[in-house]
Amino acid sequence: MAPTLGLFAVNMYACAEPQVAARIAALAEDLGYDSVWAGDHVVLPRPRVEPSPAEPDAPFLDPLVALAHLAGRTERIALGTGVVVLPQRNPLVLAKQLASLDVLSGGRLVFGMAAGYLEPEMRAVGVSPEGRGARADEHLAAMRSLWYDDEPTFHGRHVDFGGVDAHPRPVQRPIPVVAGGHSPAALRRAARHADGWYGWMLGRRAAAETIGRLRALTDEAGRDPLHVSISPPRPPDAGFVREYGELGVDRLIIVPPMGVPASELERFVTDHAPHRLGARPAS
Repeated sequence: MAPTLGLFAVNMYACAEPQVAARIAALAEDLGYDSVWAGDHVVLPRPRVEPSPAEPDAPFLDPLVALAHLAGRTERIALGTGVVVLPQRNPLVLAKQLASLDVLSGGRLVFGMAAGYLEPEMRAVGVSPEGRGARADEHLAAMRSLWYDDEPTFHGRHVDFGGVDAHPRPVQRPIPVVAGGHSPAALRRAARHADGWYGWMLGRRAAAETIGRLRALTDEAGRDPLHVSISPPRPPDAGFVREYGELGVDRLIIVPPMGVPASELERFVTDHAPHRLGARPAS
């Protein structure tokens, strides 16, 4: 089956301007994209050092704030965080923000998360990069308790609470969780704890290899195959879309050229519309 298409970067560069972001998201919805995705970096190192994804002065809105704005300017398209660096966030505050976004959007949130990789950022916000994977797992479990348990409680090494509650609860039960990352630990996290997996900048050969490893891990965990989203390293054509679909990719999240003006971004979104690439339109 052909994959659907999502659109990345609706909170940065040209889309850091609110009217441009609203126009791009509405255009993507009208053209049949199934989702728009907002990246997450609280701060970026100055001067830029590898593997920082952008210059320190790149316009970069908070993903939850940006998606809340777009929730009010769209009606059907899914709103994805791609991806929140989970160890950097207070899990109870984040759970409240995400539940609020799901309510405001009428149940359109897709929660993409990962353990993170940018050490200067993590240290700047007061989180040690060491043990970030275990911290991410605890945060996710604690957030799910707050979303779904009648009496939310969690007692762990990094998170500890009880005798509290938070309403309104999310519209979706459950909120779809997409785990990002290519490392063995990230793939295990996805296979054990997530509903989907997001691979970043993966060509077809790397995608095939990683999907194979992910399927082995989900089989080992006794779970059904996960929903697979991938951002390819270059904008796809119709042949690309078909080949990724044959690999078992459910959604291609395409990344527009960074830093282009709004008019060029609109052309890109139109030129790569699902019907032009043979992708499956949003249901």
